[in-house]
Amino acid sequence: MAVERWEIDSGHSGVHFAVRHMVLAKVRGKFTRWSGAVVTEDGDEARSSVEVVIDASSIDTGVADRDAHLKSADFLDAAHHPEITFKAERTERLDPERWRVLGLLTIRGVARPVVLEVEYAGRTRDPWGHERAGFTAKTSIDRKDFGLTWNQVLETGGLVVGERVDIEIEIEAVKQADGSAEQVA
Repeated sequence: MAVERWEIDSGHSGVHFAVRHMVLAKVRGKFTRWSGAVVTEDGDEARSSVEVVIDASSIDTGVADRDAHLKSADFLDAAHHPEITFKAERTERLDPERWRVLGLLTIRGVARPVVLEVEYAGRTRDPWGHERAGFTAKTSIDRKDFGLTWNQVLETGGLVVGERVDIEIEIEAVKQADGSAEQVA
């Protein structure tokens, strides 16, 4: 059995999210510290595993006060739940460039099934001879499903913070020569 391990190059990848604020606009943010890997057996995507670990305290929306509130017990409770994790349970190939990855997302210690719609961007060799592959993954979650229930009602009846969170992940992964992680520029 041939096993390929692909380490996600977090320096060339990103975990981004968007959520409505006061019904009017979307606030966008990202996580700045995270890691992950994709392992395939015999080149069969259906037998792939994907694991990602995100440092909850690395949330960054560009506004320090908002980030502090998002790290607090009102939202991520990063002091008690320092990691957000995703672990794939099943992968379905839709066509040569699209997959559906079904897995468990855990936020604040609450695990819920999610479906990532994944688009393959291709493969290439970098100038140092490493094989790289690119993917974009998207999903939407209801934050209340993960215990993120803090909110306030506006005069108009809308909510300060939207309940739907759109997530987009850009992945550049590096194939490992011997199954171990390599450091690359």
